[in-house]
Amino acid sequence: MAGVSGCIKYSMFIFNFVFWLCGIVILALAIWVRVSDDTQEILSSEDLGSSPYIAVNLLIAVGAVIMVLGFLGCCGAIRESRCMLLLFFIGLLVILLLQVAAGILGAAFKPESDRILNETLYENTKLLSATDGSGKEFQQVIIGFQEEFKCCGLVNGAEDWGNNFQQYPKLCECQDAEELCTNYNGKRVYKEPCISFIKDLLAKNVIIVIGIAFGLAVVEILGLVFSMVLYCQIGSK
Repeated sequence: MAGVSGCIKYSMFIFNFVFWLCGIVILALAIWVRVSDDTQEILSSEDLGSSPYIAVNLLIAVGAVIMVLGFLGCCGAIRESRCMLLLFFIGLLVILLLQVAAGILGAAFKPESDRILNETLYENTKLLSATDGSGKEFQQVIIGFQEEFKCCGLVNGAEDWGNNFQQYPKLCECQDAEELCTNYNGKRVYKEPCISFIKDLLAKNVIIVIGIAFGLAVVEILGLVFSMVLYCQIGSK
């Protein structure tokens, strides 16, 4: 009867040990973000709603699942346990299938997500013109964004700021080429609204996420192959 390949066995162990460490790091960082006093103030902001909590809780769940799978893979490889290797294989396969399903759903609902993004940006223009302090944090974020990307407002340019335009002396101040600037209320400001820059930034981040997901898929497939080969070799001993 054929024996268990030491190369595959220890490759499987090292792969899952790194996988387990990644799970610990993700879980630890997510829990720290969830309980930190500084981040609690940001997460509890009315402007942000409940989305940050959902994202952090999702990271906690992902870190925990990765830890469990890494533990099963490590123990299954070292102890040559077919049961643990099978559980690892099933868990990794489910994650891979969920990634594929998420990719398909993301592609199918892209037009809908674009529509929601547009509606959100148009709705958030109200925060720029708010004078009661409710949109103060959001206004500061957009001011920084404007300075970095040389744009003004969200959708309609400087007009989005309403009565707040006069409260910030250097708001949207344009000191670049003439074609980038326009005059508003006697002030030289950037002509381009920030909506196009925000969309471009999100599109670039989506490409990065797709690249990471593809890389993870390759690693997961390798994990599936290693675990099944080891599973079959243990069974043929």
